[in-house]
Amino acid sequence: MWSLGAWVLLGAVCAGSAQLQFNVIKSVEKTVCNKTVILPCIVTNLAQNNTKVMFVKWKLEKRVFFSFDGSVESIHRISNFSSAKLESLQNLRLGIASLSISQTQAVPGNYSCEVTESNREGETVIELIYRIVSWFTPVENILIILSLVLAILFYWIQLAVTVLKFETTLQKKIVFIIAGVIITIVAVVGFSLLVSDEFKPQNQAGLGLIVLPAVILVPLEYILLQIVFENKLPPFAIGVVFLQSVGYFIAVIGFALCITACPPKKGALVIAGLAIMALIGVVGLIYVILMGSSKKDQVPRKAVEEPLNDAKGVMLE
Repeated sequence: MWSLGAWVLLGAVCAGSAQLQFNVIKSVEKTVCNKTVILPCIVTNLAQNNTKVMFVKWKLEKRVFFSFDGSVESIHRISNFSSAKLESLQNLRLGIASLSISQTQAVPGNYSCEVTESNREGETVIELIYRIVSWFTPVENILIILSLVLAILFYWIQLAVTVLKFETTLQKKIVFIIAGVIITIVAVVGFSLLVSDEFKPQNQAGLGLIVLPAVILVPLEYILLQIVFENKLPPFAIGVVFLQSVGYFIAVIGFALCITACPPKKGALVIAGLAIMALIGVVGLIYVILMGSSKKDQVPRKAVEEPLNDAKGVMLE
C-alpha cells in the first residue's frame, strides 16, 4: 500500500518536472509607429541551459510559421514571416525565446510559443492586438491649428487697419491680399492633412504645410510696419519682426524633430513657435491700431487750424 502511494507521488513529481513554465504575458500591442514587434516568450525553469538540446516553435492560430532546432542550429520560417527571428539567440539558453517580427508582417492574432528542452516541453499563448494611434494627440492638433489660425487672423486684421488708416499703393494692397489668401489656403489644406484618426504619411505633409509657409508672415509684418512708419522703423517695431522670426525658427526646429519620429516627441516646440508668432501678431496689431488712432486725431486738429488761419488773414486785411 505504501509502495503504491510512493510510486504515484513519484510519478506526479516526474510529470511536473517535465513541464516547462513561462512568464505569463497575455497580450502585447502594436501600433503603426512600431518598426518591429516583440512577442515575449520566457521560460523560467530550464534545467540544462544548453541550446543544443532545445527546440523552439512559434505558431499563429495553430499554424507553425517559425522554428529553431538547436541540435543543428537551423531556422525555418515561412515566406509570410521572412523577418521573424529570435530576439536573442545568445540568451535562448537562459530561457528567452522571444520572437521579433517586422511591423508589416506581424498580423494581429493569437500566437503560441512552444519550447522543448530534451524531454521537457511547455507552451504559452500571447495575443497580438493592433491599437490605432494618431500622430499628435488631439490636444496637440488643436493647439497647432489654433496657433496658426490666430496668427493668420491677426495678419488679416492688421492688414485691414493698415490699409484703412495709412496710405499705400494699390499694387501693395493686391500683393498683401494675394499673400494672405495663399497662406490661408495652404494652412487649411495642412489642417485637413494633419488631423486623422490614425497616423499616415499625409500627417507629416500636413505639418509641413502648416509650419513652413508660415515664414510668409514675417516679411509681411515687416512691410506692414514699414507702411505705418514710412520706412523708418523704430526699435520696438524691429523687435516685433525679430521676435516673430524667432517664433518661426522655433516652429521649424520642432517640425524637423517631429517629422522623423512616431509618435513625435517635440510637438511642444511646434506649438510654442506658432504661439509666439500669434502673440507677436497681436502685439503688432495693437501697435498699428494705436498709431492709426494717433494719426486720426491729428487730422481734425490740422483741419481746424487752417480755417482759423484764414480768418486771421481776413481780419488783418
